[in-house]
Amino acid sequence: MMNTFHLKTDDHDQMIDVTSQVESWIHEQGIKEGMIVVSSMHTTAGFTVNENADPDVKTDMLRRFREVYPWEDPKDKHMEGNTAAHMKTSTVGHAQTLIIENGQLVLGTWQGLYFCEFDGPRQRKYIAKVIQ
Repeated sequence: MMNTFHLKTDDHDQMIDVTSQVESWIHEQGIKEGMIVVSSMHTTAGFTVNENADPDVKTDMLRRFREVYPWEDPKDKHMEGNTAAHMKTSTVGHAQTLIIENGQLVLGTWQGLYFCEFDGPRQRKYIAKVIQ
């Protein structure tokens, strides 16, 4: 079972908690257990699992990514000028695999599933595939 999700990002760098969106779809489909793979359909946006209790974690992570991968580097050759976005996506990864148990994503107390935008704002899509 697979689904395509659409979202609009608002900022150049952004982490969007999509945990409830994915869990709602799991519930709608009546899925009780299995594995789910969520995958960004873009080379400048990816996925991570991280803390969803304190918003400063997202703020700090995005700041650190900007420090490690500055947007404008005169040595970059990519003509679109978004090499930093590609590097950030390669660092977090384009996909995450999670366990589904009792119709819920198995996550730690403070964990959430984040779509990571690194070259926005844009219209984005990601897919989710359940393996039972």
